[in-house]
Amino acid sequence: MPTPHISAAEGDIAEAVLLPGDPMRAEFIAETFLEDAREVTAVRNMLGFTGTYKDLAVTVMGTGMGVPSASIYITELIRFYGARRLVRVGSCGGISSNVAMRDIILAIGANTDSGVNRARYRGWDFAATADYGLLSATAAAAQAAGLSVHVGNVHTSDSFYNPEPEALATWQRMHVLAVEMEVAGLYGIAAEEGVRALAVLTVSDHLVTQEETTSQERERTFGEMVTLALEGLLTDAS
Repeated sequence: MPTPHISAAEGDIAEAVLLPGDPMRAEFIAETFLEDAREVTAVRNMLGFTGTYKDLAVTVMGTGMGVPSASIYITELIRFYGARRLVRVGSCGGISSNVAMRDIILAIGANTDSGVNRARYRGWDFAATADYGLLSATAAAAQAAGLSVHVGNVHTSDSFYNPEPEALATWQRMHVLAVEMEVAGLYGIAAEEGVRALAVLTVSDHLVTQEETTSQERERTFGEMVTLALEGLLTDAS
């Protein structure tokens, strides 16, 4: 049934969902990687499509930027449409010197300065972690494809322009691989709702080297990340 933010009809959303932040990236993924993809929602121009990848039904839908926006769509996809395996496919800013531009990161956990998970965990610290089955299946898919990936913690920031001058030094001291803006929210909701989640991220810019990609490159490239996420879902389902 339609929700305030998703207009898809019953049965329009697959149990496996890819979650890019950018709705235009969702459209690009649907057109490029899915067979028989059709638009199933466009409320507020937050586009969603459902199609198949090697006979696996998959929905791809934008979430917008940041934990608050992403949490709306993730929650409604789970509670009202039966999404059970949710994989964020997005960009991130590299922090570690071991991470280079366009490298792929599988986020095993997400630290955060957001209060969203403390709000759902009585004010205590919550370990926002990926589903092990999805993580191991995606790592196996990467190995089978001869693709090198990094597995480790990321930081989910509530602020794109972080006002804390010591943030980067702190992340580096704690060996955080990259910074982004949605994963901790996704992992917290998945835990609360009893579903499975993973984030597969591509380094689109680097906070240390100051390298960066354009918005068009972020929208229409990073194909290895999407293919790996889809192959991970297939491997997990087999």
